Amino acid sequence: MDLMLFAPEITLVLTGLAVLLIGLFLPTGSKNILGYLASLGILIALLFTVSSLGTQATAFYGTVSIDALSQFFKIVFLVVALLFAISGIKYTEGNSHTEEFFTLGIFATIGMMFVASANDLVVLFVAFELASLATYALAGFEKKNPRSLEAAMKYFIIGSLSAALLLFGISYIYGATGTTSIPAIAANMDVLVSSPMGLVAVVLLIAGFGFKIALVPFHMWAPDTYQGAPSVVSALLAAGSKKMGIVAAFKVFIVALIALQAEWQIAFAILAVITMTYGNIVALNQTSVKRMLAYSSLAQAGYISMAFVVLTPMALGGGILYALSHGFMKAGAFIATAAVVYMVLSENKDSTDPDHIDNFRGLGKRMPVTALSMTIFVFALAGIPLTAGYISKFVLFSSTIQAGFVWLAVIAILNSAISLYYYAKVVKYMYFLPTNSEKISEPLPYTIALIIAVIGVLVIGFWSEPFIYWSMEAAKVLLIPGGI
Repeated sequence: MDLMLFAPEITLVLTGLAVLLIGLFLPTGSKNILGYLASLGILIALLFTVSSLGTQATAFYGTVSIDALSQFFKIVFLVVALLFAISGIKYTEGNSHTEEFFTLGIFATIGMMFVASANDLVVLFVAFELASLATYALAGFEKKNPRSLEAAMKYFIIGSLSAALLLFGISYIYGATGTTSIPAIAANMDVLVSSPMGLVAVVLLIAGFGFKIALVPFHMWAPDTYQGAPSVVSALLAAGSKKMGIVAAFKVFIVALIALQAEWQIAFAILAVITMTYGNIVALNQTSVKRMLAYSSLAQAGYISMAFVVLTPMALGGGILYALSHGFMKAGAFIATAAVVYMVLSENKDSTDPDHIDNFRGLGKRMPVTALSMTIFVFALAGIPLTAGYISKFVLFSSTIQAGFVWLAVIAILNSAISLYYYAKVVKYMYFLPTNSEKISEPLPYTIALIIAVIGVLVIGFWSEPFIYWSMEAAKVLLIPGGI
C-alpha cells in the first residue's frame, strides 16, 4: 500500500498531535502560535490532496477508496478547516485551552475525510463518530457560557440518537447481505429488495442521516447548537460536518441501496420540500443572525437533497458543487458573525446576545471589510448571479427541470425568492441604518479568513467551468457502480 495516498490524513494526525503536545508546555500568552501551526498543517494537507487529484486506488482490503468523489469532499473539508483554524487564531487569543480547540478541530476534519473515503459501512460509522465526538466538545468549548453548554448537550444527545439509528440500520443491511462493504451490498441487494428488512433499513438510515444533515423533522438540534456554539465552531459544523452527512448519504443510498431507489427517493423528495420551505419561512422572523443562518442552512440542505430525487449526472454534480459552494458561503457568513461578536464583546463583556441583528447597524462604516464580505456571502446564499451560490443553484435547478421534476424546481425557486428577504435585511442593517459607534480595527485573522472565503465564492461564480467539470467527475463515482 502506498502511504502517500494518505499523506493528507497523516499530515493532519501529526499536526494535531504536535499542537496538543506543544501546547502543554507553552504559557497561555504564547499559545497563539498553535493556531498558525494548525493552519500550516491543514494547508499542507490541502496541497497534498490537490496534488493527488485524478488518483484512483483502494486500500485496507477495499474498505477505503481514493477517487474523484472522496478527493472533492476532502478538499471541501480541508478548506472549511483552514477557515476554522485561521479565524480561531483570534478567537482563542489568551485562552488556556487553545491546544484543545485546534486539536479537536483537526481530528474532526480527519474523521470527515475518512467518511469521504469510506467504502465500508463500519469504516464510515467509526469515522462519523470520530468527527462527531470532536465537534460535540467544540460546541461546548465556552464552559462558562450556558448557551454553549446547552448547544453541546443538545448536539450530543441528538447526535447519539442518530448514531444509534445509523448503527441499527447498518445491522439490518449486514444481517440480510452478510457484508458491510458498500460495493458488495450493491451486488447482493436481492435479499433486501424482497424482504421487509430492506424497508426498515431504509427508514432507519434516512432518520440517521436526516439528523446529520439536519433535514426537517430531524433538525431540532441545529438552530440551538449553531446559535449557542462559538461562531467559529458553528462555521465548522454548518459548512463541514453537514457535508460529511451528505457524502455519506450519497455513498449509502446511491451506491449501496440503489436497488431500493423507489422507497428512499420519495422520502427525500418530501424531506427536501419540507426542509427548504420550513427553513426559509422560520428564518424570516429571526433576530439572532446566527439563528437565522442556522435556519438558512436547513434550507440549503433541502436544496442539496434534491439531488437524491433527480438522480441524473447533472443533478448529482450540481449537488456536489453546491456542497463546495456552501462551504465557502456558510463558513464565511459565520466567521463574519464571529467578527461582529468579537466587536460587541470587546465593548461590552456582559452582552447576552452579541449576534443580535441590531449589532449589525452601521457595520459598513464600523467594519467595512467584514460588512462587504457578509454582503457577498448572503447574496451568494440567495443565489445572486456571478457568485458560487448562483452557479450551484443554476446547475441543480436546471437539471431538476430537465429530468421532469418541474414542480420541485418551482418550489426551490420560490424558496430562493423568500430567502432574499432575510438576507437583504442583514444588508439593510449594515449599510442603511445609522449608528453612533466609531469604526474599530478589524482583527487580522478574521479578515484573512473572510478574504479567502470571498475569493472562493467569486472564483466559483466567475470561473465556474472547471468546478462544474470537477463535480461531474465526482458524480461519476456514484453513478457507475449504481448502474444509472
